[in-house]
Amino acid sequence: MEAHLTQIWIVAGGVLLCGLGAVTCLVRGDLKPMRASGQGLGRHGRLALGAVLGIGVIAFTIKLIALFFLSSYPTQTISPILAQSQMGQEKAQEKAARLQARMVQVPKAWTLWEALPETAPAPIENPTTKSKIALGKQLFHDKNLSQDRSLSCASCHDIDQYGGADGKKQAIGVQGAVGHRNTPTVLNAAFQRRLFWDGRASSLEQQALGPLLNPIEMGMPSDEAVVARVIQEASYPPAFRQAFGADGKITIKTITQALAAYQRSLITPDSPYDDFIKGDATALSEAAQRGMFLFADLGCKLCHAGPNFSGASLIGPKRPYAPLQSHRLAEKEAQALSQDKGRAGPESDLGVWRIPSLRNVALTAPYFHNGSVDTLSEAVRIMAQAQLNAKIIEEKQFEPKSDMKILRWSQEDRSFTLTQKKILQQKDVSDLVAFLEALTSRSLQPK
Repeated sequence: MEAHLTQIWIVAGGVLLCGLGAVTCLVRGDLKPMRASGQGLGRHGRLALGAVLGIGVIAFTIKLIALFFLSSYPTQTISPILAQSQMGQEKAQEKAARLQARMVQVPKAWTLWEALPETAPAPIENPTTKSKIALGKQLFHDKNLSQDRSLSCASCHDIDQYGGADGKKQAIGVQGAVGHRNTPTVLNAAFQRRLFWDGRASSLEQQALGPLLNPIEMGMPSDEAVVARVIQEASYPPAFRQAFGADGKITIKTITQALAAYQRSLITPDSPYDDFIKGDATALSEAAQRGMFLFADLGCKLCHAGPNFSGASLIGPKRPYAPLQSHRLAEKEAQALSQDKGRAGPESDLGVWRIPSLRNVALTAPYFHNGSVDTLSEAVRIMAQAQLNAKIIEEKQFEPKSDMKILRWSQEDRSFTLTQKKILQQKDVSDLVAFLEALTSRSLQPK
């Protein structure tokens, strides 16, 4: 059915005339007795009352007409209004979707706080057993596995004093050879899916072979030479049979499997942080709790994620590598950290590195791939500036507003966006350090 304007005006006019007629009759007839009795309102009174009543009748009539046509002809009345409103909502939703698509999506898993598991996963082909761990520990401390019999794996991975590292800028190998990079910790390496600073090894078994054959580390000339050294020790053959069965031969594969099994036992799930996550509200100091909040709020947790605080871990969110934005640092710091480009290769503008675990980081100084930073506080300052593009200021330092803003041009939207630059004071750095210190195993803390 179609509603024409002519019909609408005819009906509305008829209703209006009826209303006016009723009001006129009401005023002229119903009020006349009141005038005869001397109680009338007079001419002006009748007109005023008639006008009031008439306006009421007209307003009520108009409402009835509007309701009639809105319900009888929705296509011509309500639908266009709803269509325009719906179109506006769709445009708003589309704009919001475009903005959301340009934002970095942070999975919920990246925001969770988790305690470290007490056992590490092992590959099917190399299940962890007590006898295998004992054999691996013996091999790990055996200096006969180095070319000049002067070093063992434990020489560069001192668990008791340096948190599984060696406290040196670069590793020192056989005959005093100086390595190219800082020694990573062996503690909790069982949870890492990428090993070495450049992530070139994908398992502990593969990693264990690297230092044995590296000419500036343990310097053994070949797999066969390693096997021959192990066979020479009388205690090893029965230990291998116990660990790998009656036919357990001494091979480079079983040697690296035993070493890997021992490393999978080097887990430190007993830090104050772990106690706090498990329900001990007193395990973290107020400073450490503030640092924990900042660690997530600033974005540190996006890379150092999961219970092992590393995106390169077997458990937790996966983000194995990250570029080091050393160009944002002071010239001296930038030069020291940018000479080695890691996984990216020498031709790259930025170095790319495996994201290391922060477990027991307070014990593993000096820091970074080249050991160029001596203190944890300075390492935090460098990471805040390089990776977060934050500005470090003194507590009472005047900070012009222009220095707090970052202006970015969007080619897609052909517009600028102005964002607030992260500002950290020294007390914030101290709080972050307090939190990182709370990742230290209680068994490793000084007595």
